[in-house]
Amino acid sequence: MADLSTISLQNIEIKSIDPSLVAMSHSGKRQIRNRSAQRWMISGTYPKTDRDTFDPVWVYALSQKGQFSSFSYIPPIYSNAKGDVSACSSAVEVAGSTAVTVTMTGTLKAGDYVKFASHDKVYIVTSDLTGNGELNIYPALQADTTAAAVTYDSVPFTVAFVSNEQSFSRGPNDLHDYRIQLVEVI
Repeated sequence: MADLSTISLQNIEIKSIDPSLVAMSHSGKRQIRNRSAQRWMISGTYPKTDRDTFDPVWVYALSQKGQFSSFSYIPPIYSNAKGDVSACSSAVEVAGSTAVTVTMTGTLKAGDYVKFASHDKVYIVTSDLTGNGELNIYPALQADTTAAAVTYDSVPFTVAFVSNEQSFSRGPNDLHDYRIQLVEVI
């Protein structure tokens, strides 16, 4: 079955959402509290395509029933590590950690996305690491990790559509314009 990756996005935007509670008093003092609930938002525009190419993507999007369903999405380009890593596994770490002990062959670089076997959450590497050691990540672990393989190529984001409405437009030469907006669900 086709999915949203059937056609690569022409433009992509990845946002980090870090909700904070902010209160401002009349005297101008600010109180702030972070909720430690970071998630990713992915949006992008597909290249203009003919109906035969577009329809499988459209049908898949509709089958998600707006915000109702969650699904895996592998964003183009950013889903694969920039480093030359060929194997990586994590040790057991506790939720809240910003470094995970890994056994690794090769290098993961700052900006690479990773996913731990026991997680639906995707993390980003914050500093280069070659070989075994402490892999620094953002955000802090949402749950404990298990001793298992780490996904660093074709990293699947578990997402849902941001809106219950889906639409496309058909322009000149019967070419279809379509934009997606997805948010990570955990």
